Amino acid sequence: MSARTSNGSDRFQGSLVALITPFDADNKVDYPALKRLIDFHVEQGSDGLVIAGTTGESPTLATDEHIALIHRAVEMVDGRLPVIAGTGSNSTAQTMQLSRNVADSGIDAYLLVVPYYNKPVQEGLFRHFSTLADALEKPVMLYNVPGRTVADLLPETVARLALHENIVALKEATGSIQRLKDIQKLVEPSFGLFSGDDFTVLDFLIEGGHGVVTVSGNVVPAAMSRLCRLVREGEIEAARELDATLQDLNTALFIESNPIPVKWAVAEMGLAGPSIRLPLTEYSDKHHASMRAAMKQAGAA
Repeated sequence: MSARTSNGSDRFQGSLVALITPFDADNKVDYPALKRLIDFHVEQGSDGLVIAGTTGESPTLATDEHIALIHRAVEMVDGRLPVIAGTGSNSTAQTMQLSRNVADSGIDAYLLVVPYYNKPVQEGLFRHFSTLADALEKPVMLYNVPGRTVADLLPETVARLALHENIVALKEATGSIQRLKDIQKLVEPSFGLFSGDDFTVLDFLIEGGHGVVTVSGNVVPAAMSRLCRLVREGEIEAARELDATLQDLNTALFIESNPIPVKWAVAEMGLAGPSIRLPLTEYSDKHHASMRAAMKQAGAA
């Protein structure tokens, strides 16, 4: 382990969309729809894509599907956007194997989630991520989402990991701006800090965050990219006005477990089918009207 020489915030910035994984009527990965989605995000100005993250229903992907999805997605992107591959799990060995199986795909980085369910202590989290970063050649973005994993990657552990030359960024999904400030006190400015919470992304950016890994960006990619750009350019009032138009959409997209609502919304836009894999179920009818209204307010295509 050595001090970082690369700059995480230079590698990635802005709106990185946690892309849904489209399935066909037989619940197989729908690659033509995936190509439509990728082209859509290139055209709309997204700053990067996360493939096979939680929003991409990674827990339901078989290993061969997971590997194929990442390889095919990189081919379809064809260098037009950075691609970050979600390869994390609650097993260090399995995460290592999956990450190595996509190492030659052309991805730009890995998104590695805090191990879920088995509740490692902070030292376990440090060793887990350090072991992976030591062995992998691509940069690593850590992913802290204690609402799903239970285990919480604390600022002091982030600071230890940020010293690793191959760990370049963090997706912080607690929604706490105080947590961001606590981390900022402990890491170098070059360490990339990305919000994982669409509700609070504006404040996160204003406080010096480098971008967002966004669910809402599946539906309003141009708006999310513009929001990040406005803050970078110091146009805070314009950013506040834009963010206000997105908050109802954020609410609609998280009123049921992600990615249930966003898959419905993307299907409503005609970009992919609505199929979702159990144990997730279809978006409840009672929410459809409010989702449509929120999409209209946010300017969804």
